[in-house]
Amino acid sequence: MAEPSYPFDIHACPSPAYVVDDARLRANLERLREVQAASGARILLALKGFAMWDTFPMIRHYLVGTTASGQDEARLGAETFGGEVHVYSPAFGDAEMSEVLRHADHLSFNSPAQWRRFRDRVARAPRAISCGLRVNPEYSEGKVAIYDPCAPGSRLGTRAADLTPADLEGLEGLHFHTLCEQNSDALEHTLEAFEAKFGQHLPGMAWVNFGGGHHITRDDYDVERLVRVIRDFRARHPHLTVYLEPGEAIALNTGYLVCSVLDIVENEGTIAILDTSATAHMPDVLEMPYRPEILGAGEPGEKAHTYRLGGQTCLAGDIVGEYSFDAPLKVGDRLVFTDMAHYTMVKTTTFNGIRLPSICRIDEANREVRTVKTFGYMDYMQRLS
Repeated sequence: MAEPSYPFDIHACPSPAYVVDDARLRANLERLREVQAASGARILLALKGFAMWDTFPMIRHYLVGTTASGQDEARLGAETFGGEVHVYSPAFGDAEMSEVLRHADHLSFNSPAQWRRFRDRVARAPRAISCGLRVNPEYSEGKVAIYDPCAPGSRLGTRAADLTPADLEGLEGLHFHTLCEQNSDALEHTLEAFEAKFGQHLPGMAWVNFGGGHHITRDDYDVERLVRVIRDFRARHPHLTVYLEPGEAIALNTGYLVCSVLDIVENEGTIAILDTSATAHMPDVLEMPYRPEILGAGEPGEKAHTYRLGGQTCLAGDIVGEYSFDAPLKVGDRLVFTDMAHYTMVKTTTFNGIRLPSICRIDEANREVRTVKTFGYMDYMQRLS
């Protein structure tokens, strides 16, 4: 296959490998820093979206801390990032809470019952922890039901109808999260619903967390509108600190998944089997679902040679999609999937004993590729018993 022009040496890394471009990462961080400066909001890295801690020495120069979904993310944020550690979970268990209290600076509960259960333990914690409640504004513009936290019957957050003033005693913040890969107009509309339902509680609070899903670093994102929305909110409530916790925006368009063709077979079309996997290495391809881009490839039939690309696992549906190429693929050719830094490394599995992709970085100055981590048998064996 005649190779297109690539932004790095695709043969300088193992295969398969996630490759994060430091220059692209810094460009995202520079935009986020501008948003913080212009709006007065504080931005956190959501570890559920991007947790490549080898990059944290760079990221911590721009963002104020991390937000975690449980005890292990909280510990990772505290030990490898520093700054503020925010934690939220739909429900905490007793043992997990012991670990969370060692690391959290801000702790959001999902229900008043959870707050009542743990408030005495929080008060006895060796560190000062500011606690809040996640609320459900019952408003969302999301298009994919599995990612809509405000869908009817959602377990995420407390509705206004289920909340009394007594439930908020001792709490210092409110937290909502309704967005998924959306622009600032969706935030503005959500904020209107949030203030209509919960505005009466804001005078007694110290902070509000606007959650994640803000696609701030996407090319068409309306940053000016975001800044205006936040500044207007802060003008209405000058005593409140505003937090944003995007995960995807930090790493959006910063990474690649480099893989290789292992075999080519025929069955009502030509199929290329890769040394990667949709279900194990890029599960959002099947869950979202969506069709990731490949550098140099086109839509089916657009170029001369069309292939269905499949993974290495035994799952019949382990199919990435159909792509066309200028020249025929052959065993050993490398393909480069784009935008593979967020919600990839954090969601990988070793299903079928498939090894995890290596993790690499592209130096922003000399463009050399450095392998940060490789995985082998022990990584598979030690997660089992």
